[in-house]
Amino acid sequence: MPALIPTSHYLILAAALFCLGMFGVLIRRNALVVFMCIELMLNAANLSFLAFARERGDMNGHISAFFIIAVAAAEAAVGLAIVISVFRARGTINIDDVQTMKH
Repeated sequence: MPALIPTSHYLILAAALFCLGMFGVLIRRNALVVFMCIELMLNAANLSFLAFARERGDMNGHISAFFIIAVAAAEAAVGLAIVISVFRARGTINIDDVQTMKH
């Protein structure tokens, strides 16, 4: 049975999502937005792994995607804890305003 949607379409979408996340990390200064953009980049990588796994018909891409999901969940939990801690100490989550970790 031929694939209804070619793999190249998935890869183009993944590249667009990754570039959007990359530009968000480089341009935005709000820590929460930066974390969301990092999550977007990780999801783009997941889409690429799953597209190649679908094309090859094996499960290796799925294993990589589950690993990336676990890393993204840990990153979100630790990152949010750090953002909350910095906000309580400094009163801001703007990356430019938080220059050093010293108080």
